[in-house]
Parts: sequence; structure tokens; C-alpha cells
Amino acid sequence: MALFFDIKRYSINDGPGIRITLFLKGCPLSCVWCHNPEGIQPRKEKMYTRKKCIGCRTCVEHCPYQAIYPTAEGMKTNTEACRLCGQCAAVCPTKAMEISGTEYSVDYLMREIEKETIFMDRSGGGVTFCGGEPLLHPDVLLELLRRCRSLGIHRAMDTTLYAREEVVAEVMKETDLFLVDLKQMDSGKHRYYCGVPNERILANLRRVTEAGKALVIRIPLIEGVNADEENITRSATYLASLPWERRLVHLLPYHDIAKGKHEKLGTRYNPDRIPLAPPSEKALAHCCSIFRQYGIETVIGG
Repeated sequence: MALFFDIKRYSINDGPGIRITLFLKGCPLSCVWCHNPEGIQPRKEKMYTRKKCIGCRTCVEHCPYQAIYPTAEGMKTNTEACRLCGQCAAVCPTKAMEISGTEYSVDYLMREIEKETIFMDRSGGGVTFCGGEPLLHPDVLLELLRRCRSLGIHRAMDTTLYAREEVVAEVMKETDLFLVDLKQMDSGKHRYYCGVPNERILANLRRVTEAGKALVIRIPLIEGVNADEENITRSATYLASLPWERRLVHLLPYHDIAKGKHEKLGTRYNPDRIPLAPPSEKALAHCCSIFRQYGIETVIGG
């Protein structure tokens, strides 16, 4: 079994039609702007929402390890004593306490997926595997993909493509659509902002296109990180070199939606205070014009 940190139903932004999206926990990247920081660590984590807490101390009373204590800033957890048993989350009346990361069996997940087939069939939707990085869990992932194929369910993979070549090769056989972010073409800068170099990602992206798989490219566009002319030109040059039929790129202007999630995790968003900002309208228009020069159309947003 693998850890999942969310199951989102009625999703319309993770591929065509109405979908169910399964979020697997654990990611080899650590992007400064990551929208799902609770998906980075491959283990259970506690999340606490201060504004939901009513100070009833039910969590304190029910913690078997005496790991929770009240403060003027709300409930705190002694992380050395906490065993992530989930008892606090189970008894919290307002859901201020949560445990991010749940093990589900393939049979359970397939039952949840099959419940949504009426919406998939009517809308041309399906199931999307997201994260974190779903390719970190090839055994569970492949079993789910194969069982979805047997039921005629469309399968999308929202992935960094930072995975072993053999894993990508096996997953390609069972995936109808890849959703891939292209973050930064310079490998050193990619390592700085995302924690890993990009050679493996680019090589796997070429493999996906050479296999003729349907593909959606998305670029999280961030001023000072990757919205400059040099990076966009390199991105356009690389994408134009791929055997890629639907030459369309989604440009996703930066936003800091993840700040609230970091507060829940007790971690800091962008701790090194790297300058991050959405691109100006002028910068967006210039990016679009560069892609057009290489025969690639763009849309703003997901």
C-alpha cells in the first residue's frame, strides 16, 4: 500500500471532463512554491488549523502520549512524543487537527473510483493520479492503472517525470494522458529552486512524446525564476524539438496559495526568502509571443 494525502472528486482541472484525483504522498522535488507541501514528505504528518480550533482541549485529553499542550497561540504538539496515531484528529470536533497521509488498499481505491464513473462517462472524464509524485509508487500505481484500463476508465498522470526510465516506460503503457510541469531549463537553477537537476525530467519528457502519448505542458510562471526571455526561449526551443502533436502550453502565473498549508504543517513557506512574484501582463504577453515564434500556442491558466 502507499500513502495518499487527498482524494478529490468532481475535479475539472486535472484533465478532461469530470474526474476523481488521487494524491500520493512523497515527492523527490522540493519546489520553493510547491502548492501541495503536504505531499512532499513520504510519511504521515500532522496538520493544525489555528483558526478552526475552539480550545476545547479534547485533543489534549485523548492523546495517549500526552504530546499535545495548550498555549496562547493554540494547541502545540511535542513532535518527539507524538506517534501520529491520529487520535487527536479523530476526536477534534472542528477538524482543526488533521493527519496528512492515509494508507488505502487498491480494492478500496477502486471502489471509490468506480463510484464516480457516472460522472466520468457523461463528461468524458476519468481518474488522475497526482501528488506528490505518483511515480514514486510504481507497484500500487500500475495495479490501479491496469484495473482502470479493464473498466475503460481514462487515466491521466500529473507527474514531474523525475523517475527511473524503466518506471516511466511501464507507466506509459497504462496512461492515456500526461500532465507535466516544465519549471526551469537551466539544470543548476532547477536544482536551486526545486531540489533536483532537470536532465532526467527532460529525457523522460522526450520519451513520453516519442511514444506518442497525449501530453499537456504547464509552466508555473514566476518572475525572477523562469519568466525571463532566456528561459522561455530555451523552453520553446526544447518543446519545439519534441515529436509533439498538440503544441499547446499552459502558463500558470505564480501565487502563494501554499502559505496557509505551511502554517498548518508548522513549516515555513519560502524560508530563504527567495524573491517570487507573478509576471506582469507585459511579461506574460512577451512569453506568449516567444512561444508563437516556435509554433506553440499558449493559454493563461490551467
